[in-house]
Amino acid sequence: MIIRCFHITSVFFHGALALITGLAGFAGGAVAAAQAQGATIAGASGLPLPRFVSLKSDKVNVRVGPGRQNALVWTYQRKGLPVEITYEFDNWRKIRDSDGETGWVLASLLAGTRTAMVMTWNKDGTPSGGKKVAALEKLYKRPDETGAIVAQVESGVIGRVKTCDGQWCRLEIKGYSGWMKQQLLWGVYPEEKIK
Repeated sequence: MIIRCFHITSVFFHGALALITGLAGFAGGAVAAAQAQGATIAGASGLPLPRFVSLKSDKVNVRVGPGRQNALVWTYQRKGLPVEITYEFDNWRKIRDSDGETGWVLASLLAGTRTAMVMTWNKDGTPSGGKKVAALEKLYKRPDETGAIVAQVESGVIGRVKTCDGQWCRLEIKGYSGWMKQQLLWGVYPEEKIK
C-alpha cells in the first residue's frame, strides 16, 4: 500500500477525485521514444534513465512540475518506497510509483538505496498496486522454490534489495533475509542484475 496524502490543489468532479499528475509534453518526444524502446539514456545527473531509487524520508512532496512554484498534488508518507526516475531537470526528478502515478520531487528527497515492493501482478503484466492480494509471497532461504521458507510476505511490503541475479533477488525485510522471485517485485527491472 502506498501512503499518499492529497492536497487542496486536487479538484472534485461529480464526486470523483481528478488529479494533475504530470507535466504534459515536458519530457520531450526523444526521451519517451528511447524509453519505449527500452534504451537507457543519461539524465542531467549523468546517471541512466529510467532507474529505480527510494524515498529518503517519511514526507516527500510531489508537484505537477519541476520547481516550488508548481502546485503540490500529494505527499508520500512512506520512507523507503521504491520509485522510478523517468526524467531529470536541474535538481528535480520526475518519478513514477507502482500505481503509475507521476510527479516531480527534489532530488535531495531521493536515495540511491535500492528497495523493492512485493507486488501482485495483473494478467497484462502491470502491477496491481497491492489492490488484489491473492496469497502471501514466499521469502526463501536460498534462490530455489524447494528450499526452506524464511517468511511469508504480504503484497505492499517493502524490503531492501541486496542482490539480484536476473531471476531472484535477495532481500532484507523487517529483520528477515532471504530470496524472492524477481518477477514478484516492483523496484527492480525484469532480468536486472544487481551486485
